[in-house]
Parts: sequence; C-alpha cells; structure tokens
Amino acid sequence: MLWKEKYRVGVPLIDQQHEELFERVSNFIKTALNGAPWEERMESVKETMYFMQDYVIVHFDEEEKLQQSIGYPDYPAHHEAHEVFKKGIDDYVVLFNEEGFSEEKIQEFAGKLMTWLIVHVGKTDQKIGEFYMKDGGL
Repeated sequence: MLWKEKYRVGVPLIDQQHEELFERVSNFIKTALNGAPWEERMESVKETMYFMQDYVIVHFDEEEKLQQSIGYPDYPAHHEAHEVFKKGIDDYVVLFNEEGFSEEKIQEFAGKLMTWLIVHVGKTDQKIGEFYMKDGGL
C-alpha cells in the first residue's frame, strides 16, 4: 500500500480518511496496472472514479471545516487545490464516458491519483497538522 505513517497529520478523522483514500488508490493501481483481465480493470477504473468523486467531497468538506475552525491561514489556497483536484476527477469521468477506456488513459489516471495523493497529503496537508498541533487544536 502507498500509505506511510509519515503522512499522518495528527487529526484522527482526517488521518482515517487519508488512509482510506490511499488504500483505494493502491488497490486501483494494483488492479489497473497488473495485467488483470480488461473487464476487471475497467470495472476498477469505474469504481475508483465514482468513489473518488463522492469521497473526496466528503473528505474535503471535513478537512476544510477543520481548517476554518482552527483559523488555518492557508485555507483559501488549500480550498483551491481541492477544487482543482475535484475538477480533474470530473474531467476523467467525462473523458472515459466520451472516449471509452484505453490502456494509456487508465495508466495516466492512476499516475495522477497516486501523485496527487502523495504530494497533497505528504506535503500540503502536513502543514495543516503542524498548524493544528502548534496553534489551532491542542
């Protein structure tokens, strides 16, 4: 799995949601890129797309409520990063629905999900945890 303990931000609900996101993306990558039968891979792509569309809304709302409640100073930029990610997921849904599934697009989608999670949770969200521990929550 892609999850590492160093990704914890110190807020149990957020950490639990991050772990769920990492687990889903890890499982998707295993299925999508390991030579599984095409039908199984397509189902994995669909399931992951729709999960991400729904779950990131729930997760981002929770994370943004936390940021607002602790007066997190980088909230506007963080919110914008979330909006860009949601749009990216929606764009892939449209792309797959209009153009169908291709090996190249599935790999691209997997790479973008993995990269975004690692960079966003591993760097950007860490700043929330640092602020929370220092100034906002404890």
